[in-house]
Formats: sequence, C-alpha cells, structure tokens
Amino acid sequence: MTNELERLAVRLREFARARDWEQFHTPKNLAMALAGEVGELVAEFQWLTPAESADLDPRTLARVRSELGDVTAYLVRLADVIGVDLVEVAHTKLDESDRRYDPELYRGSARKAPPAAP
Repeated sequence: MTNELERLAVRLREFARARDWEQFHTPKNLAMALAGEVGELVAEFQWLTPAESADLDPRTLARVRSELGDVTAYLVRLADVIGVDLVEVAHTKLDESDRRYDPELYRGSARKAPPAAP
C-alpha cells in the first residue's frame, strides 16, 4: 500500500486493538459493514437529479464526506485484515479494463465490454 493508506491501516488496526474489537473485525463483518456504509452513501444521492448530485449543497456535502470516510475506513480495514494491497489491486483492475475497453471502440459509450477471457 502507499504510505498514506498504510498509515491509515495501522491507525485503524490500533483503534480496533485498543478497544478489543479485532474479534469482531472478521472479513464477513467488515464486508457487511462496508456494504451498509455504501448504502448510506448512496442514500445521500438517491433522489437528486444528475445536476444536483454534481453540485451538492454544503449540508449534503458534509454528510457525503462523512459517509465517504466511513466507506474508506471499512474498505481499508477489510483489505488490511485479509492482506490485500488496495493500490495494487486497483492498478490490476485498471490494467484489465484498459485491455477490455479500447478507447476507439468505447469512447463516449456506456456499453459493457464482453466478459474477460479466463
């Protein structure tokens, strides 16, 4: 992980350890908590128009920032617990997408690429 993500992972690990919460931070529980927090983030955008979602009022932006913090914390904690380097896997996924979505064929298109070859 990058230095910033690693520092965050260490801080989250120490936070959990100081409260004896490591026993609850199983991959299943962390994934479920992450999904719940993503749901809370999505709820902030649920009834907004595309234009409203791109220009959030200060109160909504504050709530969105808080939910993004929760999502980030649970994602980093989950990755730490299962030993996944988030930056590495994001680069791997982007490399795969780069191969699947040729800019000449997909520019301006929201269509999905065919399934990746095994």
